[in-house]
Amino acid sequence: MDGSVARPRPFLALAIRLMTAVVFATMSMLVKLAGERGVHLAELVFWRQAITLALVVLTLAILGKLASVRTQRVGAHARRAIFGIAGMFFVYGAVMLLPLAEATAISFTAPFFAVLLSVILFGEKIGKYRWGAVALGFAGVLFLTQPAFGLGDAGSINPFGAAVGLVAAFLVSVISFQVQDLNKTETPWSIVFWFVLLTTPVMALALPFVIQPHDAETWAIIIAIAVAGALAQILLTSSLRFGSAGVILLMDYTSLLWATWYGWTIFDRTPPATLWIGAPLIIGAGLLIAWRERQLAVARQKTETVQP
Repeated sequence: MDGSVARPRPFLALAIRLMTAVVFATMSMLVKLAGERGVHLAELVFWRQAITLALVVLTLAILGKLASVRTQRVGAHARRAIFGIAGMFFVYGAVMLLPLAEATAISFTAPFFAVLLSVILFGEKIGKYRWGAVALGFAGVLFLTQPAFGLGDAGSINPFGAAVGLVAAFLVSVISFQVQDLNKTETPWSIVFWFVLLTTPVMALALPFVIQPHDAETWAIIIAIAVAGALAQILLTSSLRFGSAGVILLMDYTSLLWATWYGWTIFDRTPPATLWIGAPLIIGAGLLIAWRERQLAVARQKTETVQP
């Protein structure tokens, strides 16, 4: 597909991913607000997809780029849709069950799952640095979710919510691999279009069982979630198009600052001391993985250069 493959532009990728982190943190805050107003998770996901589909089609029609969504990889899009809609349920569920900052910190375990998937799916050999990073990261998760250490309020972390957050992070890592693969042949608009097109009818089947009347402010929140979600998907897909996932994921860590600020200013939630110890362990582990990935990439480039 013409124009589908972009050359690497790391600084552009980092800037886009930084914007993505802000939009995702804002969307998470809105999701939590919607949950507190009684919006059912399935209804929220439906409107998120349906409104995004309408926005994407309208934008492509205005730009005269509807033809850009043509694809010969419907199967790959369908697999991405299955994991994507499941991931959305778990990501939104974690935000509803946990304080924003803690849910965000747990989401940072996605790179650790990506390392494990590299071993399982691609047979990649993982050395002591990356295995050590995975162990360090999950130690941070255990610390973050354990009030027994006496550094946080007892019961401040919902164990079920923490489990939902970990599943969400695993699914995000799977989706990152899928999106990177699709980026080889598809445009960002095509990837987002097929995702919402394939999942909206499925969610519509559940809508009659969960839909409720809402006031104007709640509808404004639901629409804002959909707009933020559409923007976040375009930014996310574009960032993976211009840079490697292992490096640009570093920008995701800035979302913890926004999540903490939103939690404090909107939900009157002061982060417990466990967050300030567990989160740095998780972030430090992610940085170690990114550094090691960069080293390995440079080594591979040198090897390819010297080969005849």
